[in-house]
Order: sequence, then C-alpha cells, then structure tokens
Amino acid sequence: MKIEIEDLTFNTIIGLLDFERKIKQKVIVNLTATYNYKDGNFIDYVKICDIIKETTKKGEFELLEDALLANKKAILKEFSNIETISIKITKPDILKDAKVSLTI
Repeated sequence: MKIEIEDLTFNTIIGLLDFERKIKQKVIVNLTATYNYKDGNFIDYVKICDIIKETTKKGEFELLEDALLANKKAILKEFSNIETISIKITKPDILKDAKVSLTI
C-alpha cells in the first residue's frame, strides 16, 4: 500500500536567519510512504500529520535537513510497517520569487 499526505500546512519557527528565529513562517509538508498492510495493520494518517506538526514545531529547527531527519525518525518509530518514506518540506514564503524545498 501507499499513503500520500499532500500540502500539510502550518506555521512554525524554522530557519537560520534572525527574523526566522522570531517569527513563525508557513511550511508545507508532503509525504509518501509505502507499507505492508495485513491483519488490519494500517497507517493512521491523522497520527502521521500530528507527528509531523509536533516534531517540527517542538524542534524549532535551524535547518530543513534536521527537521526532515527528525520527522523521518519519529514516523518510523511509530509505524514499524513502513517500508519506504519520502518527506518534503517547503518554505513557500522565504524568497520573494521562489519556493524552497528539501526532500529526504
């Protein structure tokens, strides 16, 4: 099975710049994961969204790289039946003329 979460959007402290450490900014998270479904062992998409929001907000990360690694670790800890995972974090408002994203 494959689960996709698209455009999970929330505000958080994330980034290196002085203003990013003080003012929450919008981030958009997309996730794709494959998992082995059998005997009712499903992936709770609400729980995944909660993990992403909690991990990212609590971490107040300076780097998107660290936020991605922390989210991956937290999700895989909760859902051992995930076989593959891709997470993308986008900062849509950091540049005037572009969105910035990183993917793990």
